[in-house]
Amino acid sequence: MKKFFKLVLVLVLCVCSVFALSACQSKNKVKVGLICLHDESSTYDKNFIDSMYRALDELGLKASALELVTGIGEDNSCYEKACELASTCDIVFADSFGHEPYMLKAAKENPDTIFCHATGTQAHTAGVENYYNAFASIYEGRYLAGIAAGMKLNEMIEAGQFTALEAMVGYVGAFPYAEVVSGYTSFFLGVRSVCPTATMVVRYTSSWYDYDKEYAAANALIASGCKLISQHADSYGAPTACEEKNVPNVTYNGSTVAKCPNTYIVSSKIDWAPYYVKMITAVMNGEKVAEKDYVGTIATGSVKLDAVGSNAAAGTQEAIDAAKAKLQAGTLHVFDTSTFTVGLLPVTSYKADVDDAGDYVGETEVIANGYFHESEYRSAPYFDLRIDGIRELND
Repeated sequence: MKKFFKLVLVLVLCVCSVFALSACQSKNKVKVGLICLHDESSTYDKNFIDSMYRALDELGLKASALELVTGIGEDNSCYEKACELASTCDIVFADSFGHEPYMLKAAKENPDTIFCHATGTQAHTAGVENYYNAFASIYEGRYLAGIAAGMKLNEMIEAGQFTALEAMVGYVGAFPYAEVVSGYTSFFLGVRSVCPTATMVVRYTSSWYDYDKEYAAANALIASGCKLISQHADSYGAPTACEEKNVPNVTYNGSTVAKCPNTYIVSSKIDWAPYYVKMITAVMNGEKVAEKDYVGTIATGSVKLDAVGSNAAAGTQEAIDAAKAKLQAGTLHVFDTSTFTVGLLPVTSYKADVDDAGDYVGETEVIANGYFHESEYRSAPYFDLRIDGIRELND
């Protein structure tokens, strides 16, 4: 009898080993493609790349499971590379807004490969089964970063460095797209929640990544009287200008404390790892993902702030934590319409161009219950109101 049980045990262990080996082999066979606009010299692309390697590690996949391609423009080269990756990869990601038409075209022609595009707008209307969009409620992260900025302004005002009416913030933006407008507006509303006299000037560079233009834009903003600089652009140009001029800076996509130790305050970013894990896991398990538009949140671990720098005002972390708790509880809304006006008038109704059909006509009412419902009707931002207190300049 003992021999019989031993034999059964051996057989069970063998079967389990076979299944474990099969699962391991299945994992190792999964291939993932990632198309990036730039390389790791861009804070934006570096954030995507770092998130991918964290996701692979979490899934127990080797780095060799990734086919990473960088320097792919927002042109037909993206389509060509996406189709090339589809021949070897089970799932392909791309990271830049302008990649979308090329990713969508590749998805239509390669139905057996999953295509995921970050910051895009077409997945919920295109009707292409293997094509997906993703973004995150980063406006909440930018709002929290704005609180850190506002508290730094208050500290400088109290120290007599300038008056409350001189509390002007500079912002280096890439393009006047909704994604950038949503970002700088949420940041500004965070600033104003603690420093109500603050104003802001946005200077556009017409480029996602141009060190010289971003550096020059930040210097121009500082020269015009801005006391603190933030950005939605992808190089170290603006933070470097701040470090040279000893002007506090709030960054995006990652901490610049190593490069700017004397001026760095805090950085907000999207952590793409939770999304990568979700989509790659579905591919590994042969599952279909019904959610065409993924919105990462604070709760999913997708919206994050890096550690507050030593240059931040006292009490900054506590203020961020308090606001974060309210955001998660739903008692605080970033785009609360009682906190801003447009043309000195309150905003009670607004139709946004959520479907992005190319006609630039708003079709979806996005204000209800006293706030603008950002990233609820699609993942990519569609807040494009120009609120009072902010001026826009083209570089």
